[in-house]
Amino acid sequence: MKRSREAWILFFATRIAGLFADAAVLGLAYLSAFALRLDFHAPDWGWRATAQSYIVVCAVHLCALLSTGCYRLAWRRIRGSELPRYIGAMALACAVLTVMRFCMPDVAMANIRPPYSITVISFFLGTIGVVGIRVVWRVYWSSKIRDEELLARHEKKFDNSVARRFLAGKTVMVTGAGGSIGSEIVRQVAEAGAKRLLLVERGENALYEIDRRMRMEGHASVLVPLMIDVNDRGKMDAVFASENPSVVLHAAAYKHVPMVEMNPEEGWRNNTEATRSLAELASKHGVERFVMISTDKAVNPVSVMGKTKLAAEKAIMAMNTANSPTSFCAVRFGNVFGSSGSVVPLFRELIAAKKPVTVTHPEMKRYFMTIREAVSLVLQAASRSERAIYTLDMGEPVKILDLAEGMIEQAGYRPYVDIPIVFSGIRPGEKLFEEIDVSEKSAYRTDMAKIYITR
Repeated sequence: MKRSREAWILFFATRIAGLFADAAVLGLAYLSAFALRLDFHAPDWGWRATAQSYIVVCAVHLCALLSTGCYRLAWRRIRGSELPRYIGAMALACAVLTVMRFCMPDVAMANIRPPYSITVISFFLGTIGVVGIRVVWRVYWSSKIRDEELLARHEKKFDNSVARRFLAGKTVMVTGAGGSIGSEIVRQVAEAGAKRLLLVERGENALYEIDRRMRMEGHASVLVPLMIDVNDRGKMDAVFASENPSVVLHAAAYKHVPMVEMNPEEGWRNNTEATRSLAELASKHGVERFVMISTDKAVNPVSVMGKTKLAAEKAIMAMNTANSPTSFCAVRFGNVFGSSGSVVPLFRELIAAKKPVTVTHPEMKRYFMTIREAVSLVLQAASRSERAIYTLDMGEPVKILDLAEGMIEQAGYRPYVDIPIVFSGIRPGEKLFEEIDVSEKSAYRTDMAKIYITR
């Protein structure tokens, strides 16, 4: 109830501010109509009567806007389909003022009703002004609120010169290349100057999209799209033998906690066994560096997904022997803001449909990074020499409820008023809080910002 009451207070405050803004716009339009009609000369009945008539004109217009429901619409989400309502309100006000002029033709009544010509000119100017300020506000608001505002922090930019030098001129394999993380890895590795880029992806559409986008960006000469399942050891062995990659960035994995919880055998096969097999092939073919994309859910895991990723970490770390030509490492981080299947696109879908936004628990928190931040740090970790599990410093966790409220407001709606928020309860395998820890008791600081080595 408290949040709903606050939302209503904000609603009324913004609408009152809107009334004053419209009054100012209508006043400017009315004054401009006189200036255009009378060539900037004073009307016969004087400016005082004109000012008095504006009070009547403004009241008529505001009542028309109110009666047609225009003040139930948020400026931040004005759409083309709503323009007829605003035009209709202004036309209604024009009709009322015209009737008033017809019924009160005496010039002595000039302080109550404007001339016909002024009414018509004001209609056009006022409509342009009333709609225009809403469009301008929407454009301003859309540019002002970005993902980093929802995360309550600015996106970090890192010095990737070391990573670029490490990747330049190398053949790099990216598994899961069509996914949210994988596709951004592909982009940044290509920009770093890789000689050859092996895009391993079993999904045809996902592979087609990343291949198409990278070709449009001018990287066609380095791309090798490979529609292969990383679980197919025979085909992957052949790729290693023919392409001889120096670096493997392993992003292919099942990541949705509820789905893996319901399909544990497939989760183990794809997340753990496939990683183990890929690592063995990397060692067999003399890969220089193997980087596994891991998750904060591998820390004290309670979900099947978290346990499969922890087991995969242990499998590759066990291969860091003195005889292995390959340096194995894993990089742990939390949620990637806006990645496919994550809470962000789900919320956006619900908000666009004006359906209730579902949050599991009012106190649930998660760590978030933008895709660019996470991948930038992954590539920096790849360029290092430690055979270790790295943990990325993701800052403070974000309350999912705050994120839902912010996304609803970003779309121009009012949380709990226009779009409800409902709590569904924690699902099997989910934690209330994830446990990424970069304190001295859990991790060593490296000389690269935000990158820690797990103790």
